[in-house]
Amino acid sequence: MKWNDNTFKRYMEAGLAVLLVLTLGLAGMTGVLSPRGEKAGQENVSASSVSSDVSDASDDDIQEAVADGQYPIMGNSSVTVQQMIDYFQSSGKEYPSDELAAGGADSIETFCQMYYDEATAEGVRPEVAFAQTMKETGFLQYGGDASIEQFNFAGLGTTGNGVPGNSYPDVQTGIRAQIQHLKAYATADPLNGECVDERYEYVKKGSAPYVQWLGQQENPEGLGWATGDNYGYDIVEMIADMM
Repeated sequence: MKWNDNTFKRYMEAGLAVLLVLTLGLAGMTGVLSPRGEKAGQENVSASSVSSDVSDASDDDIQEAVADGQYPIMGNSSVTVQQMIDYFQSSGKEYPSDELAAGGADSIETFCQMYYDEATAEGVRPEVAFAQTMKETGFLQYGGDASIEQFNFAGLGTTGNGVPGNSYPDVQTGIRAQIQHLKAYATADPLNGECVDERYEYVKKGSAPYVQWLGQQENPEGLGWATGDNYGYDIVEMIADMM
Protein backbone atom coordinates (compact mmCIF):
# COMPACT_ATOMS: atom_id res chain seq x y z
CA MET A 1 0.00 0.00 0.00
CA LYS A 2 1.28 3.39 -0.93
CA TRP A 3 1.19 5.77 2.05
CA ASN A 4 0.41 9.43 1.62
CA ASP A 5 -0.61 12.16 3.98
CA ASN A 6 -4.36 11.54 3.55
CA THR A 7 -4.04 7.78 4.16
CA PHE A 8 -1.95 8.32 7.28
CA LYS A 9 -4.42 10.89 8.57
CA ARG A 10 -7.40 8.53 8.10
CA TYR A 11 -5.62 5.71 9.97
CA MET A 12 -4.72 8.06 12.83
CA GLU A 13 -8.32 9.28 13.13
CA ALA A 14 -9.66 5.72 13.12
CA GLY A 15 -7.14 4.68 15.77
CA LEU A 16 -8.05 7.61 18.00
CA ALA A 17 -11.74 6.82 17.60
CA VAL A 18 -11.20 3.20 18.66
CA LEU A 19 -9.14 4.33 21.63
CA LEU A 20 -11.86 6.78 22.66
CA VAL A 21 -14.56 4.09 22.47
CA LEU A 22 -12.50 1.70 24.59
CA THR A 23 -11.78 4.43 27.17
CA LEU A 24 -15.45 5.41 27.47
CA GLY A 25 -16.49 1.78 27.81
CA LEU A 26 -14.01 1.11 30.56
CA ALA A 27 -15.02 4.29 32.40
CA GLY A 28 -18.67 3.30 32.24
CA MET A 29 -17.95 -0.12 33.73
CA THR A 30 -16.01 1.33 36.70
CA GLY A 31 -18.46 4.17 37.29
CA VAL A 32 -15.79 6.84 36.96
CA LEU A 33 -17.91 9.04 34.74
CA SER A 34 -21.28 8.11 36.25
CA PRO A 35 -22.84 10.47 38.84
CA ARG A 36 -24.74 7.51 40.29
CA GLY A 37 -21.54 5.52 40.49
CA GLU A 38 -19.89 8.32 42.49
CA LYS A 39 -22.79 8.54 44.90
CA ALA A 40 -22.89 4.80 45.35
CA GLY A 41 -19.21 4.86 46.18
CA GLN A 42 -19.80 7.47 48.88
CA GLU A 43 -22.65 5.44 50.36
CA ASN A 44 -20.49 2.33 50.44
CA VAL A 45 -17.79 4.18 52.35
CA SER A 46 -20.33 5.46 54.84
CA ALA A 47 -21.85 2.03 55.29
CA SER A 48 -18.41 0.57 55.86
CA SER A 49 -17.69 3.17 58.54
CA VAL A 50 -20.99 2.48 60.30
CA SER A 51 -20.39 -1.26 60.18
CA SER A 52 -16.98 -0.73 61.74
CA ASP A 53 -18.42 1.42 64.52
CA VAL A 54 -21.10 -1.13 65.28
CA SER A 55 -18.67 -4.03 65.31
CA ASP A 56 -16.44 -2.16 67.75
CA ALA A 57 -19.35 -1.59 70.16
CA SER A 58 -20.50 -4.37 72.47
CA ASP A 59 -24.06 -5.67 72.43
CA ASP A 60 -24.61 -4.21 75.89
CA ASP A 61 -23.51 -0.77 74.71
CA ILE A 62 -25.94 -0.90 71.81
CA GLN A 63 -28.82 -2.17 73.92
CA GLU A 64 -28.20 0.45 76.57
CA ALA A 65 -28.12 3.34 74.13
CA VAL A 66 -30.45 6.06 75.35
CA ALA A 67 -33.51 6.10 73.10
CA ASP A 68 -34.74 9.49 71.87
CA GLY A 69 -32.81 11.33 74.56
CA GLN A 70 -34.53 9.43 77.39
CA TYR A 71 -32.73 7.71 80.27
CA PRO A 72 -33.81 4.07 80.78
CA ILE A 73 -34.53 2.90 84.31
CA MET A 74 -33.59 -0.68 83.50
CA GLY A 75 -30.25 -1.93 82.22
CA ASN A 76 -26.60 -2.43 83.01
CA SER A 77 -24.73 0.56 84.37
CA SER A 78 -21.16 1.81 84.48
CA VAL A 79 -21.72 3.65 87.77
CA THR A 80 -19.60 2.50 90.69
CA VAL A 81 -20.28 2.45 94.41
CA GLN A 82 -17.45 4.96 94.83
CA GLN A 83 -19.13 7.39 92.45
CA MET A 84 -22.27 7.22 94.57
CA ILE A 85 -20.24 7.82 97.73
CA ASP A 86 -18.42 10.75 96.14
CA TYR A 87 -21.68 12.25 94.94
CA PHE A 88 -23.17 12.22 98.43
CA GLN A 89 -20.03 13.65 99.97
CA SER A 90 -19.90 16.43 97.38
CA SER A 91 -23.24 17.68 98.73
CA GLY A 92 -21.57 18.71 101.97
CA LYS A 93 -24.29 16.97 103.99
CA GLU A 94 -23.52 14.79 106.98
CA TYR A 95 -24.42 11.14 106.75
CA PRO A 96 -26.99 10.32 109.49
CA SER A 97 -25.02 7.38 110.85
CA ASP A 98 -26.78 7.21 114.22
CA GLU A 99 -30.27 6.93 112.72
CA LEU A 100 -29.39 4.60 109.83
CA ALA A 101 -27.08 2.39 111.89
CA ALA A 102 -30.21 1.23 113.67
CA GLY A 103 -31.35 -0.12 110.31
CA GLY A 104 -28.06 -1.74 109.36
CA ALA A 105 -26.25 1.03 107.46
CA ASP A 106 -23.84 2.80 109.76
CA SER A 107 -21.83 4.45 106.97
CA ILE A 108 -22.35 5.99 103.54
CA GLU A 109 -20.18 3.21 102.12
CA THR A 110 -22.54 0.52 103.45
CA PHE A 111 -25.57 2.51 102.35
CA CYS A 112 -24.32 2.90 98.76
CA GLN A 113 -23.30 -0.75 98.54
CA MET A 114 -26.85 -1.72 99.51
CA TYR A 115 -28.25 0.43 96.73
CA TYR A 116 -25.88 -1.06 94.20
CA ASP A 117 -26.60 -4.65 95.21
CA GLU A 118 -30.38 -4.30 95.43
CA ALA A 119 -30.65 -2.42 92.14
CA THR A 120 -28.49 -4.79 90.12
CA ALA A 121 -30.39 -7.77 91.55
CA GLU A 122 -33.55 -6.47 89.86
CA GLY A 123 -31.89 -5.09 86.73
CA VAL A 124 -32.51 -1.48 87.75
CA ARG A 125 -29.72 1.04 87.19
CA PRO A 126 -28.25 1.85 90.64
CA GLU A 127 -27.72 5.52 89.84
CA VAL A 128 -31.44 5.97 89.15
CA ALA A 129 -32.56 4.72 92.56
CA PHE A 130 -29.74 6.48 94.41
CA ALA A 131 -30.29 9.85 92.73
CA GLN A 132 -34.03 9.58 93.39
CA THR A 133 -33.30 9.03 97.09
CA MET A 134 -31.02 12.05 97.21
CA LYS A 135 -33.79 14.15 95.65
CA GLU A 136 -36.58 12.79 97.83
CA THR A 137 -34.70 13.07 101.14
CA GLY A 138 -32.52 16.13 100.50
CA PHE A 139 -29.37 14.00 100.74
CA LEU A 140 -30.75 12.03 103.69
CA GLN A 141 -31.69 15.12 105.70
CA TYR A 142 -35.44 14.51 105.33
CA GLY A 143 -37.79 17.28 106.54
CA GLY A 144 -40.91 16.13 104.68
CA ASP A 145 -43.85 13.96 105.70
CA ALA A 146 -41.75 10.82 106.12
CA SER A 147 -39.12 10.55 108.84
CA ILE A 148 -35.72 8.90 108.63
CA GLU A 149 -36.71 6.24 111.17
CA GLN A 150 -39.20 4.81 108.64
CA PHE A 151 -36.38 3.77 106.28
CA ASN A 152 -38.58 5.02 103.47
CA PHE A 153 -36.15 6.63 101.03
CA ALA A 154 -38.41 7.70 98.17
CA GLY A 155 -41.71 8.80 99.68
CA LEU A 156 -43.55 5.53 99.12
CA GLY A 157 -47.13 6.00 100.29
CA THR A 158 -46.78 9.69 101.11
CA THR A 159 -49.70 11.64 99.68
CA GLY A 160 -49.19 15.04 101.29
CA ASN A 161 -50.97 16.75 104.17
CA GLY A 162 -48.76 15.04 106.71
CA VAL A 163 -49.37 11.46 105.57
CA PRO A 164 -46.08 9.73 106.52
CA GLY A 165 -46.26 6.85 104.07
CA ASN A 166 -44.84 3.37 104.43
CA SER A 167 -42.37 2.17 107.05
CA TYR A 168 -39.84 -0.67 106.77
CA PRO A 169 -38.03 -2.77 109.38
CA ASP A 170 -34.55 -1.87 108.17
CA VAL A 171 -32.58 0.09 105.58
CA GLN A 172 -32.17 -2.78 103.14
CA THR A 173 -35.90 -3.55 103.04
CA GLY A 174 -36.69 0.12 102.45
CA ILE A 175 -34.20 0.25 99.59
CA ARG A 176 -35.58 -2.99 98.13
CA ALA A 177 -39.15 -1.68 98.20
CA GLN A 178 -38.12 1.49 96.36
CA ILE A 179 -36.26 -0.44 93.68
CA GLN A 180 -39.14 -2.86 93.20
CA HIS A 181 -41.46 0.12 92.78
CA LEU A 182 -39.13 1.59 90.16
CA LYS A 183 -39.08 -1.71 88.32
CA ALA A 184 -42.88 -1.81 88.35
CA TYR A 185 -42.96 1.52 86.52
CA ALA A 186 -40.17 0.56 84.14
CA THR A 187 -41.25 -2.86 82.89
CA ALA A 188 -43.85 -5.62 82.98
CA ASP A 189 -41.13 -8.16 83.79
CA PRO A 190 -41.69 -9.96 87.11
CA LEU A 191 -39.60 -9.26 90.18
CA ASN A 192 -36.56 -11.43 90.78
CA GLY A 193 -36.96 -11.35 94.56
CA GLU A 194 -39.84 -11.61 96.98
CA CYS A 195 -42.02 -8.50 96.84
CA VAL A 196 -41.72 -6.16 99.84
CA ASP A 197 -43.31 -3.17 98.10
CA GLU A 198 -46.88 -2.93 99.39
CA ARG A 199 -47.81 -0.64 96.52
CA TYR A 200 -46.33 -2.76 93.73
CA GLU A 201 -49.71 -4.10 92.60
CA TYR A 202 -51.13 -0.61 92.13
CA VAL A 203 -48.60 0.45 89.48
CA LYS A 204 -49.45 0.12 85.78
CA LYS A 205 -46.50 -2.00 84.74
CA GLY A 206 -44.18 -0.50 82.15
CA SER A 207 -45.88 2.90 82.19
CA ALA A 208 -42.60 4.78 82.80
CA PRO A 209 -39.62 2.99 81.23
CA TYR A 210 -37.58 6.21 81.28
CA VAL A 211 -36.54 8.28 84.29
CA GLN A 212 -38.02 11.40 82.74
CA TRP A 213 -41.44 9.73 82.66
CA LEU A 214 -41.50 9.26 86.43
CA GLY A 215 -42.97 12.75 86.59
CA GLN A 216 -46.69 12.63 85.92
CA GLN A 217 -46.62 15.94 84.08
CA GLU A 218 -44.06 14.62 81.60
CA ASN A 219 -45.44 11.08 81.29
CA PRO A 220 -47.36 10.52 78.01
CA GLU A 221 -50.10 8.67 79.91
CA GLY A 222 -50.18 11.10 82.83
CA LEU A 223 -48.90 8.36 85.12
CA GLY A 224 -45.73 8.36 87.18
CA TRP A 225 -44.13 8.46 90.60
CA ALA A 226 -44.68 12.10 91.51
CA THR A 227 -46.68 15.15 90.46
CA GLY A 228 -43.91 17.72 90.77
CA ASP A 229 -42.86 19.64 87.68
CA ASN A 230 -39.82 18.08 85.93
CA TYR A 231 -39.51 15.42 88.64
CA GLY A 232 -37.79 12.87 86.42
CA TYR A 233 -35.70 15.45 84.60
CA ASP A 234 -34.30 16.66 87.92
CA ILE A 235 -33.20 13.10 88.70
CA VAL A 236 -31.50 12.80 85.31
CA GLU A 237 -29.56 16.01 86.00
CA MET A 238 -28.46 14.58 89.35
CA ILE A 239 -27.32 11.39 87.61
CA ALA A 240 -25.27 13.46 85.18
CA ASP A 241 -23.60 15.22 88.12
CA MET A 242 -22.91 11.87 89.76
CA MET A 243 -21.35 10.26 86.68
